[in-house]
Amino acid sequence: MENSTSTHVVLADDARRARAKERFYVLSQAFGWGCFWALQSVYILVFAQGDDARDPWNSIAIITMVATEGLLLTHYSRQLIARWGWKQLGWRALGPRLLGLSTVQALIWSVVGYGYILTLCKLTGVPWTSKYSPALLIFISWINGTSLLAGWHCIYFFYHLFDRFNRSEIERLKLATTVKESELRSLKSQVNPHFIFNSLNSLRALIDEDPARARQSVTQLSNLLRYSLQSAQAETVAFEDELRVVNDYLALEQVRHEERLRVRLDIAPETLGLAVPPLLLQTLVENAVKYGISTRPEGGEIVVVARCEGGQLHLRVTNPGTLAPAGGAARSGSTGLGLKNAAERLKISFGDRAKLQLRSETPSLVVADVSLPVQMTRA
Repeated sequence: MENSTSTHVVLADDARRARAKERFYVLSQAFGWGCFWALQSVYILVFAQGDDARDPWNSIAIITMVATEGLLLTHYSRQLIARWGWKQLGWRALGPRLLGLSTVQALIWSVVGYGYILTLCKLTGVPWTSKYSPALLIFISWINGTSLLAGWHCIYFFYHLFDRFNRSEIERLKLATTVKESELRSLKSQVNPHFIFNSLNSLRALIDEDPARARQSVTQLSNLLRYSLQSAQAETVAFEDELRVVNDYLALEQVRHEERLRVRLDIAPETLGLAVPPLLLQTLVENAVKYGISTRPEGGEIVVVARCEGGQLHLRVTNPGTLAPAGGAARSGSTGLGLKNAAERLKISFGDRAKLQLRSETPSLVVADVSLPVQMTRA
């Protein structure tokens, strides 16, 4: 159903674009040849001499016929160009063809135009009064007409070149968007198994020790799984929902680590309704537990802070521990997969407007800072 809807949307956009291009062509033709007719008519009315001055409307009628002929020639050349496939040619192959077509059309334009005038003179008995011969005037008109029609063809092809460039850019952006969405779905699919694996480890450690609490943990784990399934297709979720899942995860881990895991939450109320990528905070907390608590016999405290400042949502997760010496990119013993995926998801969703930084605040304290644009969740 989704693919069918997308296809209909694309077809509707293509049809709308085709109608807009057709309207633009009609308006351009009417404007261009209308200006040609208007300029020629004004010239006759203002600067006419001899017979043209005595009867300017006869000359304007001839100009109307000439402009109409030019309009028809250019309109039908558009159909020939499409039929011959010239729009796909490069300029080196297109140039001679356009010059040849313009030359032939200008010859037809000149012969028909002056042939009409000569025929009119013969039928009405009006003598040819020009000091120039018809052959010379036809030749001059042919040269001028070739220049005019070649200019028309160049403008026509420049427009289509620009339109083709725009369409290629649109296709490139669509492709980039599709790739970005595919990358985001791939990264999400990597997050969920990673988090489920750690949660199941916690539950397995609890089953033999306290069956009653194990049942409670199963409920909490089912909440986690339900959330991961429901949020898999969502770009963002409410921070309040994300925090609720983190609390379930920490409850599972506290069963396993007992007093070794201490949690402190410092959450500003105004952040609860803001939008965050699903499982973002859970990934930060999961890494803090795995590399800051599990590896330390004495355990420690995990602190989660959320603030809204300067149009940015700031999340901070701190835990005891140290970073790996090589570049400080990951905790000692960590593959960095979870945090790497979280950083990639932020980059894909928000670009340079969001960032994730892992650093040592003190020699024994690791801080994961995330900042992303403030967005309200949809109702």
